[in-house]
Amino acid sequence: MRRSKYRRANTPAWFSGRRRIIALAAASLAAFGGVVAVTQISNASSEDPVTKRALASCDNLTAPKSSRLSTQTRKGTYTTNNGRVTQHADDGAGDVATTAQVRTRCREWVMNNVASDAETLARRNRGRGNNNGGNQGGNNNGGNQGGNNGGNASAQPSTGAQPSNGAQPSTGAGSQPPAQGGDNGGNNNGGDQGGNNQGGNNNGGNQGGGNQNPAPQPTATTPPPGAGLGILTNSCDTSDLEDHDGFQRGNRCVSTEFGEVGAAANNPTLLITGAPRVVNRNQPFTLQVSTRNLIRDRFLAAGQGGYYVESSVLQGGLVRGHFHTACRILDNRNAAPAGDPVPAFFVATEDSRGGAQPDTVAIQVPGLPQSGEFQCSSWAGDGSHRIPMMERANQTPAFDSVRIRVR
Repeated sequence: MRRSKYRRANTPAWFSGRRRIIALAAASLAAFGGVVAVTQISNASSEDPVTKRALASCDNLTAPKSSRLSTQTRKGTYTTNNGRVTQHADDGAGDVATTAQVRTRCREWVMNNVASDAETLARRNRGRGNNNGGNQGGNNNGGNQGGNNGGNASAQPSTGAQPSNGAQPSTGAGSQPPAQGGDNGGNNNGGDQGGNNQGGNNNGGNQGGGNQNPAPQPTATTPPPGAGLGILTNSCDTSDLEDHDGFQRGNRCVSTEFGEVGAAANNPTLLITGAPRVVNRNQPFTLQVSTRNLIRDRFLAAGQGGYYVESSVLQGGLVRGHFHTACRILDNRNAAPAGDPVPAFFVATEDSRGGAQPDTVAIQVPGLPQSGEFQCSSWAGDGSHRIPMMERANQTPAFDSVRIRVR
């Protein structure tokens, strides 16, 4: 059974956690970064092996092809309601990033995250080399107490060990009976075990000078969500599919966390409050859509890689996102329609309004192209276009639909 190449147990350490995003989620990088050339890259960070591998992975990213778009929707991003409402045709699917943009944003993200981590680690290592670990364990505290006590105290007979060459009796801790550091130091060339291993790695003089190791503390374990229910999986670690990259691609596994869910009283709701029953072909009409508990200020264009990449975020207990409106023809009134045909009309609406109190937005449909029965629907979305979560399972999602006959 083939596993995702980024999910194998022997994945290099630099691919774990935040750094793995570089090779997995070009879209996430595109969504959160600007198209800005990476400048002022420090030699220390760009030459770091981890950073170099991360930058090299950016060069393998490619942008997707354009997806199919609704047939009647005005293209691009535009405003309605006297400029107060922003409409994104097809959820931003037509705003497709180029390969150059994706790679540039990836490199910028690497330099802002992985490279800065490398510089921080380098500074810490330099600090340890001068003042901690080796010096405290080997030269200062640990060395004089752990090394000399572990090594020089080994000059004293300790379970048959021979004195080390040139070892002189130490004058302080050496007069004390050697504990773990002394014994280990005597049997294992003094400074190595007593000073470096015991002293350096375990708080210098304290451990190397004779203090015993503290008893290991038990690690608390927490049952995973759904424990005992026999869930199939709760992560992409068990999936054979490739990781989702933020673009509109199927047969992928989405690892983005669900994010924040509000209280039941604050969960979003939506209702279509006004719609015509019958219209002529290509006749413009308006849908009135009311939302409650939805702050309409978060939108990441799907064509730029903003699809399923942002967790749900609350502000004052309310979901931040937008809402969608689509109209599609129904070929058969007695059977569920196919899922893949593109709709005649689709917009995602954000206007930096909305909140706990219900309000209404007018959605202007330019007309539908053919005779028949159409289903026009509206539904709320979070920053990554998913219907917002609800506290309880028996709540109704923020979704509504009407039928409109076109003659």
